Parts: sequence; structure tokens; C-alpha cells
Amino acid sequence: QAQLVESGGGLVQAGGSLKLSCAASGRTINPYTMGWFRQAPGKERAFVAGVIWDGSTTDYTDSVKGRFTISRDNAKNTMYLQMNSLKPEDTAVYYCAASRNRDIYYDAYRRRRANEYDVWGQGTQVTVSS
Repeated sequence: QAQLVESGGGLVQAGGSLKLSCAASGRTINPYTMGWFRQAPGKERAFVAGVIWDGSTTDYTDSVKGRFTISRDNAKNTMYLQMNSLKPEDTAVYYCAASRNRDIYYDAYRRRRANEYDVWGQGTQVTVSS
């Protein structure tokens, strides 16, 4: 199965931007539903954004709508998360994830659940200072 590696995290001031990348190896991500999740200290892992297998449709949690953009380039086997207007509350470890069941994207509840995703990256830290 595919292996996922995130990059692009770091320390940024409030109002700044970062772009996360999730590179897949071992298998094409083409048929996978993919998503970004984040986990802040003391909190559960939470859905941030998701993208359907062909990139045509996206979904965001309310707190990041209008600020974050998820995208994917299947030819490059890579998914991205452009994060603008960052806030201190965005501070977390960000994980990319893939689900071999592309049908979960058509279910608004399932596509936001971490346990619907089979493959996870190791995470990248994003810290936003005030």
C-alpha cells in the first residue's frame, strides 16, 4: 500500500502562510480519498479538509473555510494544504491520510472520520505564534 510523508510544517506568526505537502510512495494515490487531520496537545485528532479521488470536490471544517485550500496532483502522487491567515489556534501536528474506499467521500459523515482512513503519514508540526 501507499506510504505517506508530510513536509512543510514550521513556525509562523499569526496572519502568515504555510503550504504542507503529502508525498505518497509505493502505490499511486489516484483512487484514494484523501484528507488532512490535525491534533493539538490534549485534544483528539480532528478533520481539517478532504478531497475526492480526482480532486474535483473538496470539504473543509468550518474553522478553516476561506483560509485553507486542499488540492492534489495525482500525476505527482502528492496532496497539498495551503494555509493562509494562520491563527494560534491552528497550532497542531498535521497528518495526511488516505482511504482505499473512495466511496467514503460521498458520505459527509464518513469522510470526516479518522477511522475511515487506512494510511497515515507521520505528521508535521505547525506552530503559529501570536
